[in-house]
Amino acid sequence: MSQAVSDKSAPQEGDNAPHLPYRRVLLKLSGEVFAGTAGFGIDPHIVVQFAQELKEIRALGVQVAVVVGGGNIWRGRMAPKMERANADYMGMIATIINALALQDALEKLGATTRVLTAIEMKEVAEPFIRRRAQRHLEKGRIVIFAGGTGSPYFTTDTCAALRGLEIGAEVILKGTKVDGVYDRDPVKFPDAKKFNKLPYIDVLQQGLQVMDATAISLCMDNRLPIAVFDITHPGNIKRMILGEDIGTIVKEEV
Repeated sequence: MSQAVSDKSAPQEGDNAPHLPYRRVLLKLSGEVFAGTAGFGIDPHIVVQFAQELKEIRALGVQVAVVVGGGNIWRGRMAPKMERANADYMGMIATIINALALQDALEKLGATTRVLTAIEMKEVAEPFIRRRAQRHLEKGRIVIFAGGTGSPYFTTDTCAALRGLEIGAEVILKGTKVDGVYDRDPVKFPDAKKFNKLPYIDVLQQGLQVMDATAISLCMDNRLPIAVFDITHPGNIKRMILGEDIGTIVKEEV
């Protein structure tokens, strides 16, 4: 495939450098991290931080896709008496708001991006088409997936696993507020044990808080690794990309 020379983020010499452990990644950002310490809404300083890190990763020659959540704006549990499907659709729309905020921050830094959404909203985003998403990545654009899977009853974790598989990502980077996976809540239990590596089956059997069971099963069936790390620490996304020993790796064999 020919690549558009006019695209300022198109891959340059050095792309796909052999020393990089990952060449195409999918980053899962929960809605909560967009809120920063406020707990609700969008913290513009946090969004700019994410954008700067993503631009740096793209400059390394890594193809980058992002799945965003919407929990900083809306969660179905906020309205327990609401019909589940309606509440989930509202959450999907919230993810589109976050995606547009991230796109804005990236483009102000000079990065070329595309927002692809599973819910048609042609005035603000492209519809999700797998081959189109792959083509955007090949052209060096940062692709942001919004709207979840487009169906209720599925989490954005499941969306991340699904999109990661569809685009041929080599790893899912799961950004959280803790520095990996523990046997129990490290905030409540100071003696909680951190895992450096874990097999998928242990995550499922022990009910560890990595991703939901559907997402873990998808990754396990298709051997897609999951890297869980603390995204609130500036520079950690790049450190994961470079293969530094931070966070927890979930994969088939350990």
